[in-house]
Order: sequence, then C-alpha cells, then structure tokens
Amino acid sequence: MAEENHAQPPRGDGIVTAIRGGVVDVRFTPPEPHIRELLYVGKIALEVSSFRDGGIVRCMALAPVRGLGLGMPVRATGAPIRVPVGDAVLGRMLNVFGAPIDRKPAPVCHDLRSIHHAPPLLEDRVVRSTILETGIKAIDLLSPLERGGKTGLFGGAGVGKTVLITELINNTVQHHKGVSLFCGIGERSREAEELYREMGEAGVRDKTVMLFGQMNEVPGVRFLIGKTALTMAEFFRDDQHQDVLLLIDNIFRFVQAGSEVSGLMGRMPSRVGYQPTLATELAELEERIASTHRAAITSVQAVYVPADDFTDPAAAHIFSHLSGAVVLSRKRASEGLYPAIDPLTSSSVMLTPAVVGQRHYDIARSVRRTLADYEELRDIIAMLGIEELSAGDRMTVARARRLERFLTQPFFTTGSFTGTTGKRVAIADTLDGCETILNQSHFDRNEGDYYMIGSLTDLEAVA
Repeated sequence: MAEENHAQPPRGDGIVTAIRGGVVDVRFTPPEPHIRELLYVGKIALEVSSFRDGGIVRCMALAPVRGLGLGMPVRATGAPIRVPVGDAVLGRMLNVFGAPIDRKPAPVCHDLRSIHHAPPLLEDRVVRSTILETGIKAIDLLSPLERGGKTGLFGGAGVGKTVLITELINNTVQHHKGVSLFCGIGERSREAEELYREMGEAGVRDKTVMLFGQMNEVPGVRFLIGKTALTMAEFFRDDQHQDVLLLIDNIFRFVQAGSEVSGLMGRMPSRVGYQPTLATELAELEERIASTHRAAITSVQAVYVPADDFTDPAAAHIFSHLSGAVVLSRKRASEGLYPAIDPLTSSSVMLTPAVVGQRHYDIARSVRRTLADYEELRDIIAMLGIEELSAGDRMTVARARRLERFLTQPFFTTGSFTGTTGKRVAIADTLDGCETILNQSHFDRNEGDYYMIGSLTDLEAVA
C-alpha cells in the first residue's frame, strides 16, 4: 500500500494506466481534467472523452500511440484544442491543431479559439431563401444550392465527387466575395497533394484554407478535423462578416471515425455496427453550419454511399440535415456524361416558384419529365429499335438526348487533363438553352454538338 501511495503522481498530473488502440486511460489525482481537455504524454496529444471510477479518465489519442507505455506521466493543459484563426490561415494546408503540413512556417495569428463551440442561437439565425449560383448547369437548374444551407453530394466511389468539389471552389472564389474552406476527412494523401497543387495552378489557393485529417491518421484526428474547419469558418462569418463556402470530403468518413472511436471506448454498437451516438455527433457538427445576421456558411458535403445503398443509417442521418441533394450516377459516368449528376434523383428545397421563380420551376419540371419519359422508352428502344416508336415519342427521345448532353460541362479544374477550357454558365443562359431545346420540333444539329459546351451560343463554334 505504501508503494502504491509512493507511485501516485503529483496533484493535478496523471499517469497512463491502460492503452487500447487509440484509447488511453489516465489516472489523475484531484482535480481531474474536464471533458474535451487537451492532455500531453510527451509529444502525444490526448483529448478527454469520459470519466471512469477511481479518478481515471478515458482519452482519445490524437497521434499514433507507438512508444507510449504504462506509468508514463501525463500533463494537463487546462484547455481544449485551440487553433489559429484569421487571414494568416488563408492559402495554407493545416492539420487538426491548425499546425502547417505544407512545409511552410506556422501561421502567425494572435487569436486562438477552441474547436468546440455551440451552434448559433435561434435568435441569431437568419433564414434567407436565396440561391448561391455555382455556374454548373445541372446544379443551378435542378438542385440549386441554398445560401447558408447544406447540400449533399451523394455517390459511390469513382463517380466524380472530388472533381465536382474542386470546381465549386474554383467558381466560388473567382465569382463571389468570400472564402472557401476545404475539409478533407479520411482523404487519400495523393488527393490532398493534388488538390493543393491544382488550387495553386488555378490561382484560387490564396482565398482557400485546406484542412486535412488524412486516411492514415488515427480516428480521433479524423473525428475532430471537421470541428477545426468549422471554427475557422465561424471566424470569417462572425468576425469578418464574409460568406464562407465549406466543402467537406467526405462526411461519411466522419461517421466512420466516430464509429471507430465509439468501439474503442467500449460502447455497444447500434444498427449495422454504427455508434449509438451517431445522430448526436452528426448534429453537433451540422448545426454549426448556418446563416446569421452577419454572413453565411454554405456547405457542400461529399457523401460516400456504402454499396450505393441510400437506406444505410449513415446516409439516412446525413440526408436529414440537408436542404439539397446532388446525386451522382455511375450509369451516367459510364456514358461519359460529366458531371455525372442524376437529374431524376437530385433535389433541392430551393426549387420552388417562390424562390427561383415560376419560369425556372417550370423549365426544371419539363426537363425532368422529358428525361423520365426517355428512361421509360429505353427498354423499348433496346428491344425493338427507335423506328418502332411513334413520332411524338421519337421527338421526346431527341429532346432528352440533347438535354442530357447540354447538361454536361467542361470544368476549369480538369482542363489540364482534357485539353478543353472550362465553362461557367449563368443560370439565365442555362434556362434559355433548356427552354430552346424543349420547344424545338426539328433539330438541325446532331446531338453530339451539344456535348461539353457552355451556353447554346457555343453551338456556333462547333464545326
């Protein structure tokens, strides 16, 4: 007993008592640290997650625990994770602590803020039914983005989510007064490096902050990197009154990281193996994305859909927070129709006459109806040939195939690969083009001429 008392650490400090993967138990003499307080074992950071009996706190490791041993001393910092905010972080690539990972000096910021914040109060929120114009035809026409809202980018692996996100960054920085934040959760290292280089080549890096919790990092980092990004976004919104475009790739990896942490913490899994706190953890992150009287944070979140199953609990919970859904189709990607946005399943609460206007609403409905009719005729065409259709159905097919190709678009961020210059198309030009195609009863141009153009005026340049 005397030996045990002799081994007790000094008051307020702790020692490591157990290590299980990315979870570390630490015994403290009173006073114990608070929930979410940052601790250090040497250079390894820990965050307090829960309390156990006997003065033991259970912590989430924020670095690999290689080299960690039982009985090692633990130092409490008395504060949560705090990150730099301000103009100095623009153009930088940072980690969960706001430290640089781009081989440049640390950003010099006089303001450090905790990554854990409550969402804006209801009285501070502003609901504005306004559209954020992206310049991407298929999005602006069929699933317009809500300023201050959250839009999901749904799709399986390899259908173009990351490419679409980089194009949104490019168009927003070039044509809107504001800043962009890219938050990579569970990103591949190759994708992070490519994005950093492409943003520099496109000339938009200076107005973009890039934060990464990469695929090879511990689940605690991947779980918290979204909160670091939101803390920086909230500074630009609340202190500098700037609109922010927050792009998250991939929000499903946040759910996965939470599931890993929950399992290591010893919590009983819920449906399909997800953590029982899935809804709460997701809401803590998503509810911080909002419009206030000062400015707005608009978010576009890539959502990986496991096995293309939209009934998966993670996809269903994420969907409940969104004001719009841009669904990417593997079938359209295989046909070379990029961006591979599915016009029949993509949607937005903004697509109402009261918000976008009656003309926009009517044209969007007509485009969807024409493409839906074409889908129903595909089987007949495959079995009997298009010659067996009535004249009216043949005209529907002709319009639908031209609409499909007109809704494709060359991107600025892929110009170096495709050899074509990107196009940004105004909503008015998109509506005029779709209306013209819908009203035509005879086409002088082949359907291939409508592929990868901007507005219909570009047809004149097609040989």
